[in-house]
Amino acid sequence: MKKLSFVVVAVILLSGCHKIIEQKAQDAIVKAMTQGQWEITNFTSNGTDMTANFSGYTFQYLENYTVNAIKNGTVEKTGTWQGDVNTMSISANFPNAVDPLLLLNGTWHITENSWTYVKATMTVGSEIRTLRLDKQ
Repeated sequence: MKKLSFVVVAVILLSGCHKIIEQKAQDAIVKAMTQGQWEITNFTSNGTDMTANFSGYTFQYLENYTVNAIKNGTVEKTGTWQGDVNTMSISANFPNAVDPLLLLNGTWHITENSWTYVKATMTVGSEIRTLRLDKQ
């Protein structure tokens, strides 16, 4: 009976620790994204370079999960963002957006990242988009 009690307590503690670890990882994502502004330094669609379409834009991610698309120093559009450490993804939604911001809407799979850059891909139908964000 003692062994069973120990196992039950261990399982409860481990599941609690797992949630704490997940929360710490989520907090790290928020901290990394919200400190500083980001710019798109590479954007392709089916291999076609579209980076120039984002010239003049920077992005400010906020702790309340909103993101400002800033063009030449002025907020052009506010959207929402979400990061998921479990699926290594980040999503963006700029409501009623037009190109080029419309191209950012959706869930991006993070393929590589550090505190100062993120590389990600997204597939929309048969279109494969790639993105690189760099912290300014």
